[in-house]
Amino acid sequence: MASLSRKFFSWVLLPGALILGILLGFGLLNPPSAVAAIRQLEETPGQMVYQSRQTLDDQQGNRWQAIAFKRIRSDGQTSFALRLVGFPGVTAIDHSQPLVLTDSLGNTLTAADDSGEMFTDEAAPKPNIGQYNLQPVLSQLESAIPLQVTLPTLDGNSVSLTVSPTLIAEWKTVAGYE
Repeated sequence: MASLSRKFFSWVLLPGALILGILLGFGLLNPPSAVAAIRQLEETPGQMVYQSRQTLDDQQGNRWQAIAFKRIRSDGQTSFALRLVGFPGVTAIDHSQPLVLTDSLGNTLTAADDSGEMFTDEAAPKPNIGQYNLQPVLSQLESAIPLQVTLPTLDGNSVSLTVSPTLIAEWKTVAGYE
């Protein structure tokens, strides 16, 4: 009788364990959390900013804050930019060079440095903060494949940040706000 009950439980438990393993593997029982919340700010009456903030690690393990934002001015003009902020004293960004965006298929785009837009003294931008105009290239970014973002630095090296497809999709969502 013990042998019969052991067989019965093995036939019931084995498929149950397999189903549970599949559900956990696909994340159906424990779905991943959202990447980040999209923030909405009213800077001045009639001027709105929508933004996504995320932390990215570079190839040296340094952390960078990536802020993609769309600004809608009271006159209806819009802009979409990516601001990258590193720790002071770690890296000095070369503001005379564009940001280079390369997808995993080898397609390369560039985004012009727009850092002068955020500093009151355009001649002395902060070396650890860069801002880039993504509006002209946004429609060419694929939401299904990762992106390598390369920041030029004053020492001749560069900083590389990997952007996930989920974050690219979030940027496109921010850019779509009106």
